Amino acid sequence: MRFYLRKRRQPPAVIIVAMIDVLIVVLIFLMVTTTFKKSLPAFKLVLPEASQATKEGATDNPPLAVIIEADGNIRSGPDALSTTLDHLRTELTAAVAKNPQLKVVIKPDKKAPVGQLVKVMDVAKEAKAKSLDIAIQPVAQPQQ
Repeated sequence: MRFYLRKRRQPPAVIIVAMIDVLIVVLIFLMVTTTFKKSLPAFKLVLPEASQATKEGATDNPPLAVIIEADGNIRSGPDALSTTLDHLRTELTAAVAKNPQLKVVIKPDKKAPVGQLVKVMDVAKEAKAKSLDIAIQPVAQPQQ
C-alpha cells in the first residue's frame, strides 16, 4: 500500500495593492465622466451694469428670485419657472405668509421692458415683502 502525501494548498492570496490601483482608476474615470447639474437657469440673461454694485453675501434666508427676460416673460423661484403677474402675486403672498422676513430679488435683463419691472416691483410691495432688491452686474474696471 502506497500512501500519497497530499500537498497542502495555500489559500489564494489577494493582492491588495493591485486592487487599490484598479479602484483608483475606476474612481478617476467616474469623476471625469460625471456631469454636474448647474444651479443657474439654462437661458441667457444679461444683467444691467452699475458702478456701485455690491456682491451678495451668504444669508440665512436666501431671497426669492424673480427674473424678467428681454421679451418681458417673468420667471420665479429656484427653478426659474415661467409665471404670470397674477400667479406671482399669489406665490409672493403665500411666501410672505410663511416667512415674514422674505427678501425678493428682481433680476431684469438689460433689454427687459421697464413697465414689466415696475409691475413686478408693485406686486412684491403689495405682497409686503421685507426687502426688494434689483440684481445688477458690476461694471468691469479698466485694467491699468
